[in-house]
Amino acid sequence: MSGIAEQVRAELFALQDLGYKEFHCRLMPTVDPDTVIGVRTPDIRKLARELNKTPERAAAYMADLPHRYYDENNLHGALIALMPAYEPAVAALETFLPYVDNWATCDLISPKAFRKHPEPLPEQARRWMASGHAYTVRFGIGVLLGFYLDCAFQPEYLAWVAQVKGGEYYVDMMAAWYFATALAKQYGAAVPYIEEGRLGLRTHNKAIQKAVESRRITEEQKNYLRSLKRKA
Repeated sequence: MSGIAEQVRAELFALQDLGYKEFHCRLMPTVDPDTVIGVRTPDIRKLARELNKTPERAAAYMADLPHRYYDENNLHGALIALMPAYEPAVAALETFLPYVDNWATCDLISPKAFRKHPEPLPEQARRWMASGHAYTVRFGIGVLLGFYLDCAFQPEYLAWVAQVKGGEYYVDMMAAWYFATALAKQYGAAVPYIEEGRLGLRTHNKAIQKAVESRRITEEQKNYLRSLKRKA
């Protein structure tokens, strides 16, 4: 463990909130509570901004993998999110994503560099979805969910997500979230995937459940989607 990583760990423990730790651990059944310090996300992001002011220190911290604590991984993800340039952000993700072992860290990472829809990003997301590592796959789906369901949407992205091998709970839930949002934003393109049963059973039914909770879908559409639920 480097001196920088040791210093940062001490800063994280100084921000510890044990009540928050207890609450948050209940939301992450796959994470060992002994690896959770209990730092709130706004404090993680504030510390990342402070650390980012000295790039050499931030780089040294990010090079110190694997991290021991969940919160250290969250800080690492928050530092990647601050990267303004596309290629360094992707390189940092390629190094870091194999160490991500839970949905919360995975979903925290929303790189600034992705917001302008760089041309190579959709294909990069597709490669992540084919990785075989559950949280890398989840992250790739999340990229298409977060950045490519509005003006940059392309119908083939729906097929990419539908083709993801299902069965892992946190992958299926992200795919369901993606299709529920697609039904709200791109209904005409997305609904055939539900009508034709092109998703796994769990993803199919969860996508319908989430979609009918949306205010962006009409009552007529909701009733139709309910009629498309499948039985095990």
